[in-house]
Amino acid sequence: MRKSIGLVLFLFLVHAGVAQHDAVSAAQSPANEHGLVKWLDFKEAQELNKKQAKPFLIDVYTDWCGWCKHMIKTTYSDQGIANYVNLYFYPVKFNAETKDTIAYNGVKYVNTGTEKKSPHQLAVKLLGTQLSYPSTIFVSNNFQFNLLSQGYLEVRKIEPLLIYTVENVFRTTAYEDFKVNFERTFYDTTKITPTVKWYSMSEALELQKKKPKKIIADIYTGFCNSCRVMNKTTFSDPKLAEYINEHFYLVDFNAESKDAVVFNGANYQNKGANGFPFHSLALALTRNSFVLPSLTVLDEKLQIADVVSFYLSGKAIEPIVHYFGDNEYKTLKWEEYLKKKQEVKKEKPGIK
Repeated sequence: MRKSIGLVLFLFLVHAGVAQHDAVSAAQSPANEHGLVKWLDFKEAQELNKKQAKPFLIDVYTDWCGWCKHMIKTTYSDQGIANYVNLYFYPVKFNAETKDTIAYNGVKYVNTGTEKKSPHQLAVKLLGTQLSYPSTIFVSNNFQFNLLSQGYLEVRKIEPLLIYTVENVFRTTAYEDFKVNFERTFYDTTKITPTVKWYSMSEALELQKKKPKKIIADIYTGFCNSCRVMNKTTFSDPKLAEYINEHFYLVDFNAESKDAVVFNGANYQNKGANGFPFHSLALALTRNSFVLPSLTVLDEKLQIADVVSFYLSGKAIEPIVHYFGDNEYKTLKWEEYLKKKQEVKKEKPGIK
């Protein structure tokens, strides 16, 4: 199974989360022809990216596109959205019909067309045959991740795209799946009644002394939006919850907590020491590779069995909890276990 990789992303969200963006409307914002986003050209963005890597947000427009102008006046003039984009992205404004030569990711692109509205080679590269404007492209992971969204994006529609890119949800989950759960978390007024039992780490450790079980520590923070989506929706399936309740103590572990925890004979606290403003147990449980969100699986002897990083949907977490809950991890590698499950499915199609 993939281990935790990378450094923590300090995703301090504007106005306590993108989904709770500033109430200032576009009509009240001091919008101009560029909105409130601090746009760059490709050269500027790529030079800055060499010094500090960030995702790119590429706004593909044309001079004659009315919806492109409307998106500037509304979405990119929303204070919360603009602040978030300016902080966590290199935002690039790209005229799809420019005559300029553009170097992008080591390749030079030109506009060889003779017509007034001829598309630039880079526009064709980024958009393919669907030359629709506006188009928004989210680029991350050293240009390896590219997500294209075509058409006008209002604030509510761009929010999950921003979170999906910045919080590395793309590493584990298809966008459409994440978007559904994002909507359920921040906009759906239907109450999700949890059936899974949550414990604090101290509670789980006390229960573990009386009735040993494995522990799953769900490590999150209040400012991490993908953590909020995961906590509310991932464990909501009744069958999954029933299985977890039987085989694990599921721990709700906020890495911002100030509560001291005695774990395996050592005292862990949150003192903000050595520039790490989170609980020292969060660092220990992620094997000194703290990523948000993270799931740490502890065996009955409180030894780390594995750490799984980044957002996980219910569909993604189901085989993981069975892998450890059924003790398959003791005899099979993760890849072997998945292969075994596929073979069982072929033999017995009704079995998940």
